[in-house]
Amino acid sequence: MARKRKKEVSAEKLREILRLGLKHEMGYREISRSCSVSHVTARAYLKQVKVSGLTWGDVASLEEAELRQLVQGAHAVDLKRSRPEPDWQYIHKELRKKGVTLQLLWEEYKEQYPDGYQSTQFGDLYRKWKSTINPWMRQSHKAGDKLFVDYAGHTAPIQSRKTGEIHQAQVFVAVLGMSNYTYAEATWDQTLQSWIGSHVNAFEYFEGVARLLVPDNLKAAVSKANRYDPDINPTYYEMASHYGIAVLPARVRKPQDKGKVEVAVQIVERWILAALRNRTFFSLYHLNQEIRVLLEKMNEKPFKKLSGSRRSWFDSTEKAALQPLPESRYEIAEWKIAKVNIDYHVELNRHYYSVPYRLIHKEVRIRHTKGIVEIFLKGERIASHRKESFVGGHTTIKEHMPTGHREHMEWSPSRILRWATKIGKATTSVVHMIMHSRRHPEQGYRSCLGILRLGKHYGDQRLELACRRAVEYEEYRYKYIRTILEKGLDKQNTELPDTQPQLNHRNVRGGTYFK
Repeated sequence: MARKRKKEVSAEKLREILRLGLKHEMGYREISRSCSVSHVTARAYLKQVKVSGLTWGDVASLEEAELRQLVQGAHAVDLKRSRPEPDWQYIHKELRKKGVTLQLLWEEYKEQYPDGYQSTQFGDLYRKWKSTINPWMRQSHKAGDKLFVDYAGHTAPIQSRKTGEIHQAQVFVAVLGMSNYTYAEATWDQTLQSWIGSHVNAFEYFEGVARLLVPDNLKAAVSKANRYDPDINPTYYEMASHYGIAVLPARVRKPQDKGKVEVAVQIVERWILAALRNRTFFSLYHLNQEIRVLLEKMNEKPFKKLSGSRRSWFDSTEKAALQPLPESRYEIAEWKIAKVNIDYHVELNRHYYSVPYRLIHKEVRIRHTKGIVEIFLKGERIASHRKESFVGGHTTIKEHMPTGHREHMEWSPSRILRWATKIGKATTSVVHMIMHSRRHPEQGYRSCLGILRLGKHYGDQRLELACRRAVEYEEYRYKYIRTILEKGLDKQNTELPDTQPQLNHRNVRGGTYFK
């Protein structure tokens, strides 16, 4: 009995089998159910094409005759070689430049090779090639677009020469998205000051800044994490604004947002920290010196599946795309929220700085650097002071004071004495005695000013007579002199002494003390 000839599948069904298997990587039984063919048939066709090394992009545009030859094993090599192969490394690198698209590169390829791959094939082949390189190089970031920053999981030990105590230094890592050019340094901790300082050092190492800054959600960067609207730390935001860079924190529980820096961290840990594991360092400075040496070697190390290195990619493509550094280096500033006290001062590190007295009980924000303290209300600067370290001290601008307090501030012993001298000798004697009786002359200001202002109500002549009576009875209190004037006792004796009384007291400073 003659053997029945196997029925040949249609060209459309053959093309569909190859599409599902090559492009979508479906299993043989799934293809069997979808195309209504035996899974053995589907496997035979796909196995033959895969042996040839061709992709769906290679076979998509083939005619029926070519397809049947292909699944039979004929001319597979010739079909593959009939089209010039693009320089995929060049394509991959060019795609990272701003404005460059795969369509543009394909058009340039077709101009050079008119018989080359069509657009769809070109794209499929590129994506297949891209899947063969390291995952951290597959991410397509434009030149100068993003800078990823984070701390390494591993630390670096620093030993004290005196005590032998070991401190674990933190390792900051920054990596540019396109070139993977990396910066690393050790810091004592992860405080805001260390975090900002490392950023500034990284910008200067790159000699420019990227458009976007992508940190993790650590406290130094994000005050309050939120998937849609995170609160950026004010100091971090100010630093970013100074350099003209926007902050785009990685989303919570979205590792793909920071995959670039996580890979860079791993590389730093393997090529730098691991290499230093048996070394003993006694200072942060010497540790960073060794990190810098190994960092340069790491950036010069050639890629495995791409031409060049991190440095060559940075120098040739990414460096020119970075924004220039500003003229001045950012000086770190810290912020604090404070409430204006009843004495119109705010506290910072146990020192007190004045604000306009009308702002009593208002909530303000304090910005302070190493040398300057600035106070803001609703974004407007309302006061600026030189930073002081004197605990418990006050720094006061007289314009911030109420009129009454300001007048008091402007008084001095010599000025009070000059006023008293204009009224008379007895008044001068009273003022002298009041200030001499206090441990500090300033403690007698209020009493002296109160006495002198009695002259505005009762007249200077009557005040002089009242003071003479006070000298006679050795009563130098404001209330006593006011009582004399209120009851008219000053009028009972109009003879005034020609000279001031002799003041024999251990605290008497003499008439020249205040001059």
